Amino acid sequence: MTANNVDADTKERIESDPYCDRIGIEVVELKPRAARVELTLEQSHCNFHGTPHGGVIYSLADAAFAAASNASGETAVALETNISYLDTVDVGTTITATATEEHDTTRTGTYEVQVKGGDDVLAIFRGRVYRP
Repeated sequence: MTANNVDADTKERIESDPYCDRIGIEVVELKPRAARVELTLEQSHCNFHGTPHGGVIYSLADAAFAAASNASGETAVALETNISYLDTVDVGTTITATATEEHDTTRTGTYEVQVKGGDDVLAIFRGRVYRP
């Protein structure tokens, strides 16, 4: 692996996540400690208000967080996460979550994830991982 590349086995493992596959999340960019994922919202992703369910938005952000924090090939597991929901979008919109590492130590890393629908920020997610 070079500084900007993810080894093939790690990439395959991240891209074949069964939960992401089930709800339609796709990895579109993957680098060590950074990732971008996307999802096109369908009616089945909505809550009883007819807007995208917070759990779907969270899942998209969490998928970007997991991909970014594991892309270097080291196992990373979540210690804590939080999300702030800022806006909503309509069914049919493709939303993206971009995760970047903000801080790194030998055993932990902190990530910020922006979830966007077009240019609009829908949510901000922050997470911290532990690398055993």
